[in-house]
Amino acid sequence: MRRGQQGLTLLEVLVAAVIMAIAVVGLFTSLTTSMKGAARLTDYDRGAMLARTKMDELLALSRLPRMAKLEGPFDPSVTAGMDAGWRATITPFESMPQASAGSLALDRVELEVWWIAGDTRRTFSLEGFRRVSVTPEEAAAEAPR
Repeated sequence: MRRGQQGLTLLEVLVAAVIMAIAVVGLFTSLTTSMKGAARLTDYDRGAMLARTKMDELLALSRLPRMAKLEGPFDPSVTAGMDAGWRATITPFESMPQASAGSLALDRVELEVWWIAGDTRRTFSLEGFRRVSVTPEEAAAEAPR
Protein backbone atom coordinates (compact mmCIF):
# COMPACT_ATOMS: atom_id res chain seq x y z
CA MET A 1 0.00 0.00 0.00
CA ARG A 2 1.06 3.51 -0.61
CA ARG A 3 1.38 6.10 2.06
CA GLY A 4 -1.74 8.04 2.84
CA GLN A 5 -3.98 5.46 1.26
CA GLN A 6 -6.41 3.81 3.67
CA GLY A 7 -8.47 0.66 3.34
CA LEU A 8 -7.99 -3.08 2.89
CA THR A 9 -6.67 -4.97 -0.07
CA LEU A 10 -8.74 -7.65 -1.74
CA LEU A 11 -6.45 -10.34 -0.34
CA GLU A 12 -6.99 -9.11 3.25
CA VAL A 13 -10.76 -9.14 2.77
CA LEU A 14 -10.67 -12.70 1.36
CA VAL A 15 -8.53 -13.96 4.26
CA ALA A 16 -10.91 -12.35 6.78
CA ALA A 17 -13.93 -13.90 5.00
CA VAL A 18 -12.34 -17.40 5.09
CA ILE A 19 -11.53 -17.07 8.80
CA MET A 20 -15.09 -15.91 9.48
CA ALA A 21 -16.57 -18.81 7.46
CA ILE A 22 -14.50 -21.35 9.43
CA ALA A 23 -15.68 -19.82 12.72
CA VAL A 24 -19.35 -19.83 11.62
CA VAL A 25 -19.19 -23.49 10.49
CA GLY A 26 -17.66 -24.46 13.84
CA LEU A 27 -20.34 -22.51 15.70
CA PHE A 28 -23.18 -24.16 13.75
CA THR A 29 -21.68 -27.64 14.29
CA SER A 30 -21.50 -27.04 18.04
CA LEU A 31 -25.04 -25.64 18.06
CA THR A 32 -26.42 -28.67 16.18
CA THR A 33 -24.70 -31.10 18.55
CA SER A 34 -26.04 -29.20 21.57
CA MET A 35 -29.59 -29.22 20.21
CA LYS A 36 -29.47 -32.98 19.57
CA GLY A 37 -28.22 -33.54 23.12
CA ALA A 38 -30.97 -31.31 24.53
CA ALA A 39 -33.62 -33.21 22.57
CA ARG A 40 -32.28 -36.55 23.85
CA LEU A 41 -32.29 -35.26 27.44
CA THR A 42 -35.84 -33.99 27.00
CA ASP A 43 -36.89 -37.49 25.88
CA TYR A 44 -35.19 -39.08 28.90
CA ASP A 45 -36.79 -36.52 31.21
CA ARG A 46 -40.21 -37.31 29.73
CA GLY A 47 -39.51 -41.05 30.14
CA ALA A 48 -38.54 -40.54 33.79
CA MET A 49 -41.69 -38.51 34.42
CA LEU A 50 -43.86 -41.20 32.81
CA ALA A 51 -42.10 -43.89 34.87
CA ARG A 52 -42.60 -42.01 38.16
CA THR A 53 -46.27 -41.39 37.37
CA LYS A 54 -46.93 -45.02 36.41
CA MET A 55 -44.99 -46.30 39.47
CA ASP A 56 -47.10 -44.09 41.77
CA GLU A 57 -50.23 -45.47 40.11
CA LEU A 58 -49.08 -49.10 40.50
CA LEU A 59 -48.06 -48.62 44.13
CA ALA A 60 -51.42 -47.03 44.96
CA LEU A 61 -53.49 -49.92 43.57
CA SER A 62 -54.33 -52.27 46.41
CA ARG A 63 -54.61 -55.55 44.52
CA LEU A 64 -52.59 -56.36 41.46
CA PRO A 65 -51.91 -59.90 40.25
CA ARG A 66 -48.59 -61.23 41.45
CA MET A 67 -46.13 -62.92 39.09
CA ALA A 68 -47.95 -61.57 36.03
CA LYS A 69 -46.63 -59.23 33.35
CA LEU A 70 -48.70 -56.06 33.21
CA GLU A 71 -48.19 -53.77 30.25
CA GLY A 72 -49.82 -51.10 28.19
CA PRO A 73 -49.27 -48.09 25.94
CA PHE A 74 -49.17 -44.44 26.96
CA ASP A 75 -51.59 -41.93 25.46
CA PRO A 76 -49.77 -40.01 22.66
CA SER A 77 -51.07 -36.73 24.09
CA VAL A 78 -48.98 -37.40 27.23
CA THR A 79 -45.86 -38.46 25.31
CA ALA A 80 -45.82 -35.56 22.82
CA GLY A 81 -46.68 -37.96 20.00
CA MET A 82 -43.92 -40.48 20.74
CA ASP A 83 -44.70 -44.18 20.62
CA ALA A 84 -44.28 -45.24 24.27
CA GLY A 85 -45.48 -47.88 26.70
CA TRP A 86 -44.74 -49.65 29.97
CA ARG A 87 -44.24 -53.15 31.39
CA ALA A 88 -44.44 -54.07 35.07
CA THR A 89 -44.06 -57.17 37.22
CA ILE A 90 -45.24 -57.49 40.82
CA THR A 91 -43.45 -60.20 42.79
CA PRO A 92 -43.56 -61.19 46.45
CA PHE A 93 -40.44 -59.85 48.13
CA GLU A 94 -40.75 -60.63 51.79
CA SER A 95 -43.37 -62.14 54.09
CA MET A 96 -43.50 -63.94 57.38
CA PRO A 97 -43.02 -67.71 57.14
CA GLN A 98 -46.41 -69.40 57.13
CA ALA A 99 -48.14 -66.03 57.09
CA SER A 100 -51.79 -65.99 58.09
CA ALA A 101 -54.55 -64.10 56.31
CA GLY A 102 -54.38 -60.40 57.09
CA SER A 103 -50.67 -60.34 58.00
CA LEU A 104 -48.42 -57.92 56.13
CA ALA A 105 -46.11 -58.81 53.27
CA LEU A 106 -43.85 -56.80 50.98
CA ASP A 107 -44.16 -56.80 47.18
CA ARG A 108 -41.55 -55.63 44.67
CA VAL A 109 -42.85 -53.63 41.71
CA GLU A 110 -40.46 -53.62 38.74
CA LEU A 111 -41.37 -51.13 36.01
CA GLU A 112 -39.84 -50.50 32.62
CA VAL A 113 -40.99 -47.56 30.51
CA TRP A 114 -39.99 -47.59 26.83
CA TRP A 115 -40.25 -45.10 24.00
CA ILE A 116 -39.12 -44.86 20.39
CA ALA A 117 -36.72 -42.00 19.62
CA GLY A 118 -35.93 -41.93 15.91
CA ASP A 119 -35.08 -45.53 15.06
CA THR A 120 -33.95 -46.44 18.58
CA ARG A 121 -35.95 -47.98 21.41
CA ARG A 122 -35.00 -46.35 24.71
CA THR A 123 -35.93 -47.55 28.20
CA PHE A 124 -36.10 -46.25 31.76
CA SER A 125 -36.47 -48.68 34.69
CA LEU A 126 -37.71 -48.20 38.24
CA GLU A 127 -38.18 -50.50 41.20
CA GLY A 128 -40.48 -49.89 44.15
CA PHE A 129 -41.89 -51.72 47.14
CA ARG A 130 -45.33 -51.78 48.73
CA ARG A 131 -46.95 -53.37 51.75
CA VAL A 132 -49.90 -55.66 51.18
CA SER A 133 -52.13 -57.82 53.33
CA VAL A 134 -51.93 -61.54 52.75
CA THR A 135 -55.23 -62.84 51.40
CA PRO A 136 -56.79 -66.05 52.72
CA GLU A 137 -56.07 -67.73 49.36
CA GLU A 138 -52.36 -66.81 49.54
CA ALA A 139 -52.15 -67.96 53.17
CA ALA A 140 -53.77 -71.30 52.26
CA ALA A 141 -51.34 -71.73 49.34
CA GLU A 142 -48.33 -71.16 51.63
CA ALA A 143 -49.60 -73.45 54.41
CA PRO A 144 -47.63 -76.70 54.76
CA ARG A 145 -49.40 -79.78 53.51
